[in-house]
Amino acid sequence: MSTPPPGRPPYPPQQPPQQPPYPGQPYVGDPRSYWRFQRAQQRNAWRIQQQMLRAQRRALRRPSVVGPVLLIAIGVLALLLVTGRIAADSFWAWYGHWWPTLLIVLGLVALVEWFLDARRAATVQRSFGGYVGLVVFLLILGAIAGGWEHFHGPWQSQFGDDSDDFFSAFSGPQHTHDMEPVTASIPSSVTTRIQIQNPRGDVQVAASDGNQIAVISHATVYGGSDDEAQKIFVAHRPRVTVAGNSAVIAVAGADNLRSNLTVTVPRSASVTIVTTHGDAAVTGLSGDVDATLSHGDFQADSIGGHVHAHLASRGGSISAHQIGGDVTAEGVGDDVTFSDIRGQVQLNGDYTGDIHLERVEKSIHFHSSRTDFSIADGLPGDLSMDLDSLHATQILGKIHLVTRSKDIELSQIFGPAEITDSDGRVELDLAGSYPVQIKNSKGDIEIAVPPGAGFQVSGQTHNGDIVSDFPLTITGDQNKTVSGQIGKGGPEISLITDNADLHIRKGDTAPPRPAAPDAPGAPAMPRLRLPHGQAADSVTQ
Repeated sequence: MSTPPPGRPPYPPQQPPQQPPYPGQPYVGDPRSYWRFQRAQQRNAWRIQQQMLRAQRRALRRPSVVGPVLLIAIGVLALLLVTGRIAADSFWAWYGHWWPTLLIVLGLVALVEWFLDARRAATVQRSFGGYVGLVVFLLILGAIAGGWEHFHGPWQSQFGDDSDDFFSAFSGPQHTHDMEPVTASIPSSVTTRIQIQNPRGDVQVAASDGNQIAVISHATVYGGSDDEAQKIFVAHRPRVTVAGNSAVIAVAGADNLRSNLTVTVPRSASVTIVTTHGDAAVTGLSGDVDATLSHGDFQADSIGGHVHAHLASRGGSISAHQIGGDVTAEGVGDDVTFSDIRGQVQLNGDYTGDIHLERVEKSIHFHSSRTDFSIADGLPGDLSMDLDSLHATQILGKIHLVTRSKDIELSQIFGPAEITDSDGRVELDLAGSYPVQIKNSKGDIEIAVPPGAGFQVSGQTHNGDIVSDFPLTITGDQNKTVSGQIGKGGPEISLITDNADLHIRKGDTAPPRPAAPDAPGAPAMPRLRLPHGQAADSVTQ
């Protein structure tokens, strides 16, 4: 073994003599060992170079604003949810529907940062600072929320809004009690405004001819002994407070208590109902009705004033019949059924069930995340709409419709029409000479013109055919156009589509313009949803 140079420590005793000497000393070992030594030196140099490059890249990195912005947004939303400024059900419904916009916002932020970095002389790399996992989590959460919204409606329809009572039954025995009626007198010379607050339970309101308020409560308590249940019944008895022309009917809430109320009020009263878990029905009042329901159905029959309802559950439905004023509904829900409405109808929100309207005297406005629809002068006929189709007959005034993925069939149209659709068929049956503008994408357009009507026609399609029962000019091969005059001319019919066909046909003789709907009839009995397990007569809408 070679000796180490002066001042160096001796070789380790385990080191074989073939190992290379210290740097600067002549090599007297095995050539293969020296070759391995050279390779080790090269690997060490390569590692050092890689570490230097990583350090340079870190020095050129700039943190992205995506992480801080996401944290601030999550903190603000969490604060609003905790403080009750935003309803949790409404937020998750909104997030489950709009979560893909998160990708758009992140892409726009990254694009802006790229433009800013491109203007700098030095090369800059953006770093998300470890927030990639947070972004992925939010995207997964959005997909779960979207899936929950799709399955929540059928699940809730299956188990009903009384599913909370089903689970409450496991907490102990069930105790029921019909409480003594609570009554109060109000001045007969003023219009009474009555507010009803019932956190858990149905509310049924009917009109009476006197000036008395009467409240009957059928209460159910889950769990505890008979004595404990009796104490709860006494503590949560409905209370009626009268002050001038106002009255408040309130039931103190409890998790294991459900109180179904039957309330009679003066016929001229206006009623406001607030309930969290339960249905509400109002019949026979000449005043206004306002209802806010978190989980439950709402029904109004034979109301002389305006009706306003806010639903916050996709499983809740709303119906209104024989209403003398306007009807307004907003929020989220399932089925909507209106008939014999003397005022306007306004629907704002997303409804996953069927929408059915009959005999609406004034304008109709419907707005959702997918559809904007309005009728200017009323609907003497009927309208049915679901997620895939819209059918209506006897429409008065201008029609404005913007939607997608929906088959549209409108007949007996007495007014102008502006329709925009995609991935669906559009079919119109005109009842006179009115201007029509239809834009459709990947969907056929068919329009029927009544005998004796006059129009100026222009239309075009890409990768489609044009068929006309009238002597119009059709030109083109892949891009076809149609133009000309029907009868003596008149309003313009403009039809535009692509990858679909246009059909202009001769329609039947137009019927006379329908008359206004009849006035609301006698009050009908309210129809609250029956408890789970009870049968009910089927109703075809």
